[in-house]
Amino acid sequence: MVKITKEAALLYHSQGKPGKIEVVPTKPYATQTDLSLAYSPGVAEPCLEIEKNPQDAYKYTAKGNLVAVISNGTAVLGLGDIGALSGKPVMEGKGLLFKIYAGIDVFDIEVNEKDPEKFIQAVKAIAPTFGGINLEDIKAPECFEIERRLKEELDIPVMHDDQHGTAIISSAGLLNALEVAGKRIEDVHIVVNGAGASAISCTKLYVSLGARRENILMLDSKGVITADRENLTEQKRFFATDRRDVHTLAEAIKGADVFLGLSRGNVLTQDMVRSMADHPIVFALANPTPEISYEDAMAARPDVLMSTGRSDYPNQINNVIGFPYIFRGALDTHASAINEEMKIAAVHAIAGLAKQPVPDVVNEAYHVNNFTFGPEYFIPKPVDPRLITEVSCAVARAAMKSGVARKKIENWDAYCRQLRELMGYESKLIRQLYDTARRNPQRVVFAEGIHPNMLKAAVEARAEGICHPILLGNDEAIVKLAEELDLNLEGIEIVNLRHPNEAPRRERYARILSEKRAREGATYEEANDKMFERNYFGMMMVEMGEADAFITGLYTKYSNTIKVAKEVIGIRPEYKHFGTMHILNSKKGTYFLADTLINRHPDTDTLIDIARLSAHTVRFFNHTPVMAMLSYSNFGADTEGSPVKVHEAVDYMQQHDPGLAIDGEMQMNFAMNREMRDKKYPFTRLFGKDVNTLVFPNLSSANSAYKLLQAMDTDAEIIGPIQMGLNKPIHFTDFESSVRDIVNITAVAVIDAIVDKKKAKQ
Repeated sequence: MVKITKEAALLYHSQGKPGKIEVVPTKPYATQTDLSLAYSPGVAEPCLEIEKNPQDAYKYTAKGNLVAVISNGTAVLGLGDIGALSGKPVMEGKGLLFKIYAGIDVFDIEVNEKDPEKFIQAVKAIAPTFGGINLEDIKAPECFEIERRLKEELDIPVMHDDQHGTAIISSAGLLNALEVAGKRIEDVHIVVNGAGASAISCTKLYVSLGARRENILMLDSKGVITADRENLTEQKRFFATDRRDVHTLAEAIKGADVFLGLSRGNVLTQDMVRSMADHPIVFALANPTPEISYEDAMAARPDVLMSTGRSDYPNQINNVIGFPYIFRGALDTHASAINEEMKIAAVHAIAGLAKQPVPDVVNEAYHVNNFTFGPEYFIPKPVDPRLITEVSCAVARAAMKSGVARKKIENWDAYCRQLRELMGYESKLIRQLYDTARRNPQRVVFAEGIHPNMLKAAVEARAEGICHPILLGNDEAIVKLAEELDLNLEGIEIVNLRHPNEAPRRERYARILSEKRAREGATYEEANDKMFERNYFGMMMVEMGEADAFITGLYTKYSNTIKVAKEVIGIRPEYKHFGTMHILNSKKGTYFLADTLINRHPDTDTLIDIARLSAHTVRFFNHTPVMAMLSYSNFGADTEGSPVKVHEAVDYMQQHDPGLAIDGEMQMNFAMNREMRDKKYPFTRLFGKDVNTLVFPNLSSANSAYKLLQAMDTDAEIIGPIQMGLNKPIHFTDFESSVRDIVNITAVAVIDAIVDKKKAKQ
């Protein structure tokens, strides 16, 4: 774990725009009409509609996606009562987490008021602005009364995350840890060290899940909370024990099954852990120093099931696993509260997720081969992209079932898709590709079967039902790697092209290829040698109809792959060149960029082919091409160099395809800004249209553009490279490709193969 220094923390919060969050407009504002709709006079109309029906505020304003993070700064993290203003960086950070994990907007509200009644009135006064309220860093016992009153007196969800967030996540962890340990919650003895807001809420939720109060011992700074103690708060009195034989933590923990620590660092000793029951469960959640270190606990009891609040150890109890998704489900149902049913639904959803196979993106984030449910992994990781669908849907269902939802979700599949699209985990285009491929899965050869990402992609593609994978490579090595990665190879064919058993096929392929290229100097002996190379062998499988598509590129240089593709597969007869395209899925829309890989310095004829191929490919993806052919000059302004080639290509395309919306040469800013282009160049064939296809003048500009966009816009998804113009579905990846990238290209290759077969029948 990287050590966080004071200097680094202060620089992070101060550099650029101070703070961590900002307000961004969600509607157009460039024209006078836009501004008139946004403010006066247009804004009067939604105001009048909301006056008639207050629930319309969810329809016409940001209320339905806006949460207030409210604090008075009396219990900030591990800093204590530092005041409302001093706690603002924490509240901004909470706002950042809401946004990046659940797409929820936040106003952080720091209220300089310690009197509970005045604080309650202040929050009630501003509540109409929000769809939900997250109370944060308010000290006990005042926080209990503040939350209780606000929940009673407001008609929007209110949750004190310090209490319930930790309770929900630790409850999910406890259920799973008990399952690993082979114990039942109603039977175990639990020791809780700490009696603040989090400890009280955690323990209450454990009771709701089946733990017995008589099996629980709670300690505060004075020791075990016993019924004969004076001046106990209502919350402590609920967990006071009648036992007289225990006073200290060392006495209480003997024989205990579970330790929950929400107190201070280093109060639990190794001897105490050794005195616990078999397979003890230790949740040491004091931060940044746990009640006992992970290392000490494991050294004392190798059978211990351990959680901390730290990200550098297994099974982190992290509130971010819960609160963004709980509020997401509550907001999307316009819930009037977050009730016990919704919290318990979140517990079971989180617990259940840890038992499912872990997505590759999670394994990559933590640099492991595969998380598997067990002692080292019984709580999902915060980066797991499935949390938003699993937890939000569970909470939304519970809101509807318990009667606090004011908006019903009718189509749960559509809601899950909406959530994935909201967070950029899935786009409409990707979903359409997968759905189309699933309807007719094809045989896809994966060239580098021994590469971990390609092996994972093949397994995932089969699990998605989009193809029948064929892996090329040493079968023993592939099986061994699959075992190391805990991957199931059932239903996946492995072809060891170098095995003696494949000699007849290699010889047959060599004979056919040498005959095909005889007039180009090819000999049988040379062709036979080439059949020991995965690209030649795999492409010949497709050429001979023994497979339908081919994926390659993780190990091989593009120049070599391109050469092999031309030699084995060939370019479609109506073209002289082939190319590639990348698709950019962004919040602004879907854009098609060509040629990003193949043609280094295209002449006019090559640019014409690229434009024709691009138009065909955009239509292939069910979009109408609106094409800008790019350069550093506009419409003949420069009469020398590359702009001339682009200009000539545009002239050809406009003459031979008069119905196609294509123009150029033009600079990127005019291509992307319709209003500026239409005003400056009203004669353009693109007048009134938004460009979605960009054809670049050379490989350097195209490749640099998509790489820049990929680096600059982390929310955008890049699909590609997508091959355009070869006779068969041969598609490329590169050494940077993730598992998701390869699966996306596989879906494209499958659809390419489906279309190819339909053409062959016509």
